[in-house]
Amino acid sequence: MATDAAVSKEGLFIPLIDFSKFLEGTADERATTAKAILDGFQTAGFVYLKNHEVPADKLRHTFSRSADFFDQPLDAKLKLGWTTPEANRGYSSPGREKVTQEQDLSQVEKMRSEVPDLKESFEIGRDSDPAHSNPWPPEEGKLGGFRADMVDFFDRCQKMHRDVMRAIALGMGLDEGYFDGFIDDADNTLRLLHYPEVKADVFKINPGQVRAGEHSDYGSVTLLFQDNRGGLQVRSPNGQFVDATPIEGTVVINAGDLLARWSNDTIKSTIHRVVEPPRKEGKEYPPRYSIAYFCNPNFKDFIETLPGTYGAEQDKKYGGVNSGEYLVKRLTATY
Repeated sequence: MATDAAVSKEGLFIPLIDFSKFLEGTADERATTAKAILDGFQTAGFVYLKNHEVPADKLRHTFSRSADFFDQPLDAKLKLGWTTPEANRGYSSPGREKVTQEQDLSQVEKMRSEVPDLKESFEIGRDSDPAHSNPWPPEEGKLGGFRADMVDFFDRCQKMHRDVMRAIALGMGLDEGYFDGFIDDADNTLRLLHYPEVKADVFKINPGQVRAGEHSDYGSVTLLFQDNRGGLQVRSPNGQFVDATPIEGTVVINAGDLLARWSNDTIKSTIHRVVEPPRKEGKEYPPRYSIAYFCNPNFKDFIETLPGTYGAEQDKKYGGVNSGEYLVKRLTATY
C-alpha cells in the first residue's frame, strides 16, 4: 500500500499516516499501519499522524491556555522558574535554554551568549510524582482551571505515547504490549512553547540566528503539535534542512536518541531545528506557538538492546543504560 507524503524533498520522505487504521482498524489494517509507522522512524526518524486521538477542540483549547500562560508579566513567570535537570519543571525565559548536540558546557555557554534560542517555555511533568512538583501559576483570572486543563492534556498525550509504542512493537514483530511496562510511570514532559514575535531583520543582522538550534531529542518519541506559522526543519539524508510544513489536524512524531539506542540504531533520531519562518507580516514575524510532549522510558528502567535488532552479542552497538540517569545527563548540558 502506497503511503502519502507529508514531506518529500532532498531525499527525505516523511510519511503522512492515518492513525485511526491502527486504533480502530482490522488486524491487517493495524499491521500495515504499524509497519508504515516503523518504516517512517527507520528511514526519516519522523512521521505525521492524522486522525489521532486528541480532538481538534481539545487541541485548540490547550493552545489558547498556553497563550494565556505566556501572556503573563515576566515577573510572574519567573516565579515559576525551571530549577534542576532532575525536576525538569517550570518556566524558562528567552535565552535560558540552548538546544544543541554540543555537550561541552563551555561551548554551550558560548553558543547561548552568541546565538540564543528565541523562545520561552513551560515544562510540566506528571502531576503525581512524589519527588517533584509542578510550579503551577495561581488559579485566578485567565489562568483559572489551567492546571486541570494541562493535566488532562498530559494524560491524553500519554495514551497516544502508549499507542505509538504499541505500533512500533507490532511493526518490529514484538508483542504489541512489549513497551507497556517500560512507559507506564509516565515519566514524560509536556512543554508549552512560545516563540515571541521578532523583527524580520534579526535573522539578517545575525546570520546564525534561529528560534531553536539544531538538535535531536533525548527520549523515546516526541509528539509535536504545531500552529500554522512554520519554521520547523528536519535534516535530510544528504545534509540539507527541509521544511516540515504544518498540516492541520496532524501531530508530528519523531524518534529520540534513547529509542535509537534501544533499537541498535535501526530507528533514527534525526536532527531538526526551528528557523526563520517562511512568511512574515510587514516588518515582523508574528509569534509562533507549539506544544511538545517528550516521551521517555520510566526513569527507573534499565534500557538494553531490543530483541530482533542484533544477531550475535557483539552486534550490540551500546551497553545498557538507566533511563533516568541518561536523560538527566543530557538535560544538564542543555540548561
